[in-house]
Amino acid sequence: MAGLLKPLAAEQLISSLRERIDIPIHLHTHDTSSIQAATYLKAIDAGVDIVDVAISSMSGLTSQPNFNSMVAMLNGHPREKSMDLDSLNLFADYWEGVRTYYYPFETELRAGTAEVYENEIPGGQYSNLRPQARAQGLEEKFHIIKKNYRIVNDLFGDIVKVTPSSKVVGDMALFMTANNLTAEDILTKGESLAFPQSAKELMRGDLGQIDGGFPKKIQKIILQGEKPYTEHPNAHLTPINFESSMEAMRDKLGEEVTELDLLSWLLYDKVFEQYYEHINRFGDVSKIPTLPFFYGLKANEELMVELGEGKQVIIKFLNVTEANEQGNRLVFFRLNGQARAIEVHDKSLHKEIKRNRKATNANQIGAPLQGSIAKFW
Repeated sequence: MAGLLKPLAAEQLISSLRERIDIPIHLHTHDTSSIQAATYLKAIDAGVDIVDVAISSMSGLTSQPNFNSMVAMLNGHPREKSMDLDSLNLFADYWEGVRTYYYPFETELRAGTAEVYENEIPGGQYSNLRPQARAQGLEEKFHIIKKNYRIVNDLFGDIVKVTPSSKVVGDMALFMTANNLTAEDILTKGESLAFPQSAKELMRGDLGQIDGGFPKKIQKIILQGEKPYTEHPNAHLTPINFESSMEAMRDKLGEEVTELDLLSWLLYDKVFEQYYEHINRFGDVSKIPTLPFFYGLKANEELMVELGEGKQVIIKFLNVTEANEQGNRLVFFRLNGQARAIEVHDKSLHKEIKRNRKATNANQIGAPLQGSIAKFW
């Protein structure tokens, strides 16, 4: 996932596997270092059966190597698999346009980097780590986070880093960076630190155990007296009664929940409840086309939203007023030709609204009219 396999190593690996097994060999890699096309070529020469690629406009860096370029590279090769390159390029043109809609979610990595051989950050983690850093006010320290990622990996015993273990390493790297901690601080002051919950879960064994176990010293420091598992983590799971769980979920979220909702809730209760609250408040926003969903409509722009089979609504944005003292704007639009207006709070203004204290318990008396206190006695 980090794209660490180098060309000469791939040649040795695939050759050795090919001598010992006769099942298909499937090689997957991401291209953060920008050399994985060479890795694939050496693997193909050595007898690999399958390699994973991505259409050119969606390839490279934290994605897979370039499909279109691989096809062109293998033209004339003994193991060439003839493909219509013109057709692939047309698909690439389409996805290049689509990709521009999602630019806020890009990794912001502009070119391949050999740093990946030091920090070993997987592609999927790379695209999440910077937004996490930004959310914690640590984006300007991203270079330190990457160094701490390597330090945490070494502390944890050079574990295999793929979801979810890679996230644990990232959480710990962010924790160290936010608190200006070094590896020495972790090892000498660990009993006084509040480690991320994910780090405790890893060291406890909730994600399983690694061959030979985690380094005993760091495991003891992070668990702070808690005993780790010595068997599979599912041996510690409480049995689930699906019928009673469904009743509990319906009591909390409503009768319309499904069995699929139940599974999501049991696995990720807090995340699902936030999702369900959003659906109840705003409806199924997945019906909104991508561009207006992310960037909104311009004045007098119209769109059609298909809510279901044979059920469509036409929305035309008309105008929006200036914000009032509470930071609210009045939005005017047409819904299927009917003029509508709703008041929307503009969060980008960061308005400070003064609110009078309310009577909240039996020992307080609320004033029936607005007023100011003129005198105490």
